[in-house]
Amino acid sequence: MRAASRQALAEAEQTLESLLGAAEADPTAVGSELDAFARLLSSEVSLRRALADASSSAQARSGLVGGLLEGEVSAPSLQALQAVVSQRWSSPRELVDGVRVLAATALLIGAERAGELATVESELFAIGRLLDNQPELETALGNRASTPAERQELMRAVLGDRVNEVARLLAEQAVAEPRRGGAQRSLDALVELAAARRERSVAHVATAVPLTEEQQAQLARKLDNIYGRPIALHIEVDPGVLGGVVIRVGDEVIDGSAAGQIRALRAQLGH
Repeated sequence: MRAASRQALAEAEQTLESLLGAAEADPTAVGSELDAFARLLSSEVSLRRALADASSSAQARSGLVGGLLEGEVSAPSLQALQAVVSQRWSSPRELVDGVRVLAATALLIGAERAGELATVESELFAIGRLLDNQPELETALGNRASTPAERQELMRAVLGDRVNEVARLLAEQAVAEPRRGGAQRSLDALVELAAARRERSVAHVATAVPLTEEQQAQLARKLDNIYGRPIALHIEVDPGVLGGVVIRVGDEVIDGSAAGQIRALRAQLGH
């Protein structure tokens, strides 16, 4: 997102946090309603342009949302969306992306209230790895020839009742309108969002063999020291690394694997 949209999203997130702080607010319902509106914006070009049009007043944009949604969604959802469109967004597409982030944030707030945020984060990572290991499934879930509802139904069938409800809802949202890079990238972005709520950054760790609890704790401490902030480990066993570990934090990759050393040696030898 560009600077104006990042500021708009930050303001909207503060409003959402305040609205969901009320005891009667239902974060799951709000998250689902915001996601439905994001999909409406995605399909209605004229509507998203009108709501992102900085030449019209914030009051006019808020009024347009009120006229569309009054009585159709819960009061917290309506107020959150009116706050969203009252901000200045860099583009109509970034407005849609912002509403999607707010939808996911609402669901994560619900998981946080229930003490299930860490579980949701771990399950989203596991779902992403499932897609990584089954390319045919990821292709099917990212197939734009199918409808969002069909992709969601496929994800629901894959997961069944084996994951937390919030993790399932977020996974379904991810495949309804996947980001560039596909459903797996959308899921990884949700893992980052969940980790941020726990005031952590995410380290994706690939290792040839499972790490013991002691090894995981040692690795986490080292990464905490390197990055100067708490790091949440998400570990994938991948025999392809041969030995050692490959660690990715954001765009930075630390390749301490045997496979990586072999690749580096081959590069040096000109192969």
